[in-house]
Amino acid sequence: MFKILRHIVVSVGLLLGSLSFAIAATAETVLEENPYGLLALWAQGDAVAKMTLLILLVMSMGSWYVIFTKYVEQSRMGKLSKVAQDNFWDAATVRQGADALDKSSPYRFIADKGLEGAAKHGGLLGAVDFNTWVTMTLQRAIGTVQSRLQGGLAFLATVGSTAPFVGLFGTVWGIYHALVKIGMTGQASIDKVAGPVGESLIMTAIGLAVAVPAVLGYNWLVRRNKAVMDDVNAFGSDLHAVLLATTKR
Repeated sequence: MFKILRHIVVSVGLLLGSLSFAIAATAETVLEENPYGLLALWAQGDAVAKMTLLILLVMSMGSWYVIFTKYVEQSRMGKLSKVAQDNFWDAATVRQGADALDKSSPYRFIADKGLEGAAKHGGLLGAVDFNTWVTMTLQRAIGTVQSRLQGGLAFLATVGSTAPFVGLFGTVWGIYHALVKIGMTGQASIDKVAGPVGESLIMTAIGLAVAVPAVLGYNWLVRRNKAVMDDVNAFGSDLHAVLLATTKR
């Protein structure tokens, strides 16, 4: 999660530098051509409006980063699962099968932990039934793999549940500005309130545009994680049976 946030902060910093330069160069032209556009919203907005937009920008960038990286990770897990099925079970021993897998493979991680647990079944641990001990060892290894797969999904869930409210805050702030202008001018003409009201509507739209992909991405990745974990659990179950049958006690 910290690595993801670090990448997001760096990306946002670079983007803000470019955005500030572009706004400074085009703000006057934009205001003349369309005083109610997105760039005009940034140029005319106060610190609160700009901070709201930046928060939504960070949420959006973070969501797409998580969706893309998790998709790549899950696709890689699928390939590693096929390699494990093709290479691991044809080996003469569990050790040889584990060595035939890539060092970064979660299937090798599970096999290594299973062998390590079987080898450490002695001393106080020897009082535990061997079957129970191997089962616990493999379950902990599978749990570690599952935790790694779920990394970043909490961020998507957070964005999906909070982005609409951040946009709603921008909406309320825009309406507040509209009421202030009405009170200061004593007139409710469209030219006085169009900017603040337009700002509020844009904030609402941006909040929804950030939240919807996060929710859809979260549900999609959770379903893909389930398919990946089905393969991992099946591998662990088969490995458990092999360890019980081949380990000398």
